[in-house]
Amino acid sequence: MLFSPCMLACSQTCSRILGLSLGTSALFAAMANVALLFPNWDVTFLLRGLIGRHAMLGSGLWGGGLMVLTALLSCGLALLGGLICFITSGVALKDGPFCMFDVSFFNQTQAWTYGYPFKDLHNRNYLYDHSLWNSVCLEPSEAVVWHVSFFSVLLCISLLQLLLVVIHFINSFLGLFCSLCEK
Repeated sequence: MLFSPCMLACSQTCSRILGLSLGTSALFAAMANVALLFPNWDVTFLLRGLIGRHAMLGSGLWGGGLMVLTALLSCGLALLGGLICFITSGVALKDGPFCMFDVSFFNQTQAWTYGYPFKDLHNRNYLYDHSLWNSVCLEPSEAVVWHVSFFSVLLCISLLQLLLVVIHFINSFLGLFCSLCEK
């Protein structure tokens, strides 16, 4: 016999742990994405349509959440969901938060507008220059901290999910061959 019953039991135990881990991480991703819709737990920004497109895309809800929960049915879909959440979170961290900022900070026109003030900063990186965090975004307060915190959480969770899905796929593949070798 190529595979022992011990290997099969190990594969089944691993599948249970991976399933529980994927389900839990999907719930946390969904909760992190919901938190991004309510900066500082304030609903008025959502009601006024002042939430960035990365948060509104909801990749943590449907990509890292719903699609990963379907991993119990389909590894490919879970891999795609985790990958979408990972890429969207990375792009969101690169672009920076959606907030109200003073355009005169970047040119000589005196105007406040909503947008992505850090998106086209070629000479400075807002992630490393913490002096920009409270000086550029005027509303919502602590927009940069909120944005960086939750998109970093989504990035880490989706990376974990990608790893878990790959392990789950390998484990399922090995489990298939183990079960074929059973008497």
